[in-house]
Amino acid sequence: MTLKLTHIYRYPVKGLSPELLTTASLTPGEGLEHDRRFAIAHATTAFDPAAPQWLSKTHFLMLMRNAGLARLDARFDAETGVLTLNQDDSEVARGDLTTVQGRGEIESFFATTMGDETEGTPHILEAPGHMFSDTPPQVVSIISLASLRDLENALGTPVDHRRFRANLYFDGTLGAVPWQELEWVDKEIAIGAARLRVIARTDRCAATNVNPDTAERDLNIPKSLMKEFGHVDMGVYAEVLEGGVIHSGDEISAPK
Repeated sequence: MTLKLTHIYRYPVKGLSPELLTTASLTPGEGLEHDRRFAIAHATTAFDPAAPQWLSKTHFLMLMRNAGLARLDARFDAETGVLTLNQDDSEVARGDLTTVQGRGEIESFFATTMGDETEGTPHILEAPGHMFSDTPPQVVSIISLASLRDLENALGTPVDHRRFRANLYFDGTLGAVPWQELEWVDKEIAIGAARLRVIARTDRCAATNVNPDTAERDLNIPKSLMKEFGHVDMGVYAEVLEGGVIHSGDEISAPK
């Protein structure tokens, strides 16, 4: 059985919708380029861009508490720095996140539309080389579609893979073994020319309960994982050891 990379996603703004890529460049010690580059912080969040420190997701707008974020279709242009937000096929906000004025446009939108959920007027954060990840190390998140199918079979209902907001999804040419990626912790894998070390399983929170199309909390994923499988994990985190360009369809060499 051969494992193949099926999807590549990045999330330029933490909590907002993903961008589906066909190719990406991996760099040692870093996540995907532009992944979680920006975050929408509560007014009470203290952060120094000149000396950035990791902060837990509770400091930011996020799907676990702000399900309405899923109603927005976000598009980030890495060349211009412009973020465009659409809802119901209509543009609702636009701003250059690399400028004070542009960030202000986006901050004003969220202050107006999110109400008390923002804990005051939010502010857009960015710091060179910093990633607003849910874990302190800069990582790439990976999920097997076979594990997702096993969850679907247990629940008797489809589960959109986008609920889990991973960077990389993979499958087997003849069907991968469910949950095999959970056994990769402390082991190395190769994706195309890149080499990664899996450092941890990814435990899941209530953000996965939010339907990425409707913004409704229509499933309880952590509860279901624990009931059916005895854990709340879906996927793993990996750090990049050797960089390289990866493509959808690349072969994944799993640990023996």
